[in-house]
Amino acid sequence: MSENKDPHVGHVAQSVEGVKFVYDFTEGNKDLKDLLGGKGANLAEMTNLGLPVPPGFTITTEACKVYLDSGDEPAALRDEVTAHLAALEEKMGKKLGQADDPLLVSVRSGAKFSMPGMMDTVLNIGLSDKSVQGLAQQAGDDRFAWDSYRRLIQMFGKTVLGVDGDLFEEALEAAKAAKKVTVDTELEAADLKKLVTKFKKIVKTEAGRDFPQDPREQMDLAIHAVFDSWNTDRAKLYRRQERIPGDLGTAVNVCSMVFGNLGPDSGTGVAFTRDPASGHQGVYGDYLQNAQGEDVVAGIRNTVPLAELEAIDKKSYDQLMQIMETLENHYKDLCDIEFTIERGQLWMLQTRVGKRTAGAAFRIATQLVDQGLIDEAEALQRVTGAQLAQLMFPRFDEDAKVAQVGRGIAASPGAAVGKAVFDSYTAVKWSRSGEKVILVRRETNPDDLDGMIAAEGILTSRGGKTSHAAVVARGMGKTCVCGAEELEVDTKRRRMTVPGGHVVEEGDLISIDGSSGKVYLGEVPVVPSPVVEYFEGRMHAGANDADELVEAVHRIMAFADRKRRLRVRANADNAEDALRARRFGAQGIGLCRTEHMFLGDRRELVERLILADTEAEREDSLKALLPLQKQDFVELFSAMDGLPVTVRLLDPPLHEFLPDITELSVRVALAESRQEPHENELRLLQAVHRLHEQNPMLGLRGVRLGLVIPGLFTMQVRAIAEAAAERKNAKGDPRAEIMIPLVGTVQELEIVREEADAVIAEVEAATGVSLKLSIGTMIELPRAALTAGQIAEAAEFFSFGTNDLTQTVWGFSRDDVEASFFTAYLEKGIFGVSPFETIDKDGVGSLVKLAAEAGRATRPDLKLGVCGEHGGDPESVHFFHEVGLDYVSCSPFRIPVARLEAGRAASQSTGSDHR
Repeated sequence: MSENKDPHVGHVAQSVEGVKFVYDFTEGNKDLKDLLGGKGANLAEMTNLGLPVPPGFTITTEACKVYLDSGDEPAALRDEVTAHLAALEEKMGKKLGQADDPLLVSVRSGAKFSMPGMMDTVLNIGLSDKSVQGLAQQAGDDRFAWDSYRRLIQMFGKTVLGVDGDLFEEALEAAKAAKKVTVDTELEAADLKKLVTKFKKIVKTEAGRDFPQDPREQMDLAIHAVFDSWNTDRAKLYRRQERIPGDLGTAVNVCSMVFGNLGPDSGTGVAFTRDPASGHQGVYGDYLQNAQGEDVVAGIRNTVPLAELEAIDKKSYDQLMQIMETLENHYKDLCDIEFTIERGQLWMLQTRVGKRTAGAAFRIATQLVDQGLIDEAEALQRVTGAQLAQLMFPRFDEDAKVAQVGRGIAASPGAAVGKAVFDSYTAVKWSRSGEKVILVRRETNPDDLDGMIAAEGILTSRGGKTSHAAVVARGMGKTCVCGAEELEVDTKRRRMTVPGGHVVEEGDLISIDGSSGKVYLGEVPVVPSPVVEYFEGRMHAGANDADELVEAVHRIMAFADRKRRLRVRANADNAEDALRARRFGAQGIGLCRTEHMFLGDRRELVERLILADTEAEREDSLKALLPLQKQDFVELFSAMDGLPVTVRLLDPPLHEFLPDITELSVRVALAESRQEPHENELRLLQAVHRLHEQNPMLGLRGVRLGLVIPGLFTMQVRAIAEAAAERKNAKGDPRAEIMIPLVGTVQELEIVREEADAVIAEVEAATGVSLKLSIGTMIELPRAALTAGQIAEAAEFFSFGTNDLTQTVWGFSRDDVEASFFTAYLEKGIFGVSPFETIDKDGVGSLVKLAAEAGRATRPDLKLGVCGEHGGDPESVHFFHEVGLDYVSCSPFRIPVARLEAGRAASQSTGSDHR
């Protein structure tokens, strides 16, 4: 057998002697999430804190990995489960499923990262035709016993045996209809006993076997079902959405049952130590009397606010408030808590660091700093760039005159507008056709995940802030309104009736406000986010809720700016974009794309330059372009005075500046057929044919264009130098940097540099101004990265063009592949995320790291930056920090995100795992 000093991670558990697959709740702690999953680790932590946790044990993620890899559980697992079950039975004084006084257990999933509703749970394991009688006798309540048994058969049938859950729901609805009641709590013991018989017949018919009466068989099958649920379609989809690795596996928690469905002095609930929607402190959560946990999460019955528990059960309420304070101080964060009250006895079933909205994340982080629970570095780990981006989205105009038709619970903020759809299939189908949709349901369940992802927002008529829809939407940053009870949702007829009798049919436009819970007919206009107004300098901290958010964002950004090493520049091509970028905190321009300056009215001049037959024609075109280019740079250097401006010389695929070959051919053909003069068009067509390329993205562009068309790059360098000299004479402080694109060999750069240095010297002599213009290059070809040590001999800086580098490393044409096969690659798990969205660390990233190291080995003071859109991607920013780049550059709107993530990267603390 192989030996491993830490048998908990990084190996196949079966290969290690003495590996431990099962841990009692008394043995673990919150730092063992990799091994025990989040739920198991936190149950152990609460047990260690002396909180009232029902006894139980956890089967490790390592056991799950062996099961999934081999198709069978580890050889030692059954014996370990048997030993821990025996210890649990001794502790409880009863045996699993015994006839007279049965021990019942729940079997629940628990991965390292919270995946609400994505994997399976089975409650009431141990009930059978015999033990249900003993449970009734011990509880003194026949109704409770038969309600628990029907729940077991229903959950087991669907989760373990694969029976269609709708069949059980339909039978339950039929039982209520026959009794003429509307909620299941009004069904009596005799009704539930009949329902059990019906449920067992459904299992027999659909699964081809009887519902198992052996309690150990029930438990073993349920454990395997939880393992299997790690690889269900919905779990894999959720992991892709949340970027959770697929090889972690899930732990399984076997916990002695406590019952919230024993009558009015029992119940179940979910509590938050702070409001997960706003971050405000107070009493937040939901409670449901005479119910088990799935009733709350599923939103089947509407809950009461947690505060009402004080009037229902003061003793349990006071104890819960004390425990919530203990947990928040212990975890130093917002905690999400599940609890059950069994005949006045409070039990803690789960706690975890709670999912929260973007606004709540920023508020809570600053609140915890003020309370002395965390420091600034940790505060930066409690927020993300993705959350900041959410806060910058527009919001509804509250003054707009649009019909409000309902109001629910503000579960996850945002302003969402779309066509109403009533099932996930339609949501996905319409979304893929370019439609914006709002998914409308009575309540959502895990099978709705793909529709929730596709929709702009989610609206439900049932459930609260702790329902499935609310929890998942908050985790995804998706707008959600829950529990809009006045809206009558009819999913079968695909319609919704609003107060006053108006019917919203599928396809009708609706708007939902996840910040207020309001639902509107039609489209509500939007206004800028207060956070954007803050970055624009148009809003400051004050007394109202929006101002509180702005103050929290302001403080977090100040933390980030103090911590970060990476500087953040902007991709901007004109003075207007440059000024906005500066307001957003840009520390210069990392990419000015000069080809954007030649579109519109100037395109004809560039066309004449490219197609010029004689040197005189070419010189005329360059003379016409020079003053226009110079003025561009004067305005740009003025806007960014005192900050660096990296100007990339012309880098268009040639076809972008030539007439469309098909249109030109048609014009020539028509002129010939009409016997009209067409000498110019014919000459132009011949030139376009001569320059036509099959793959222009890999053709005559960048430095190649500058070398083939004499005077093109020198004209641009002259314009830059003259503009810089003019700004210096006007007491400005221009800091221009000249960047040569698409270099693949140092010889290309040396030739262009020699010409550029000569032009700069001419301008210095003519103006009497000393110019310190640095010259560098883009690293956007694999050969450039591999020969970076040579290229650095002629370059004062590198800027990694990761868009083109990704295309050339992967052999992708971005414009084509994203529309053709990327969706399939993402669905099949080949990509966790598009390599154009987040840098491919193993491939493209390896070349960036190699080029950075080789370049600095040649030139230790070499300045390194990145100017592809990866510069504004949160995960990519962390990578660029790690490999030692000096700055990132991105579009103006993404600058705050890059600043925040640069600060988070610099202050990253080991062990922080907040999602």
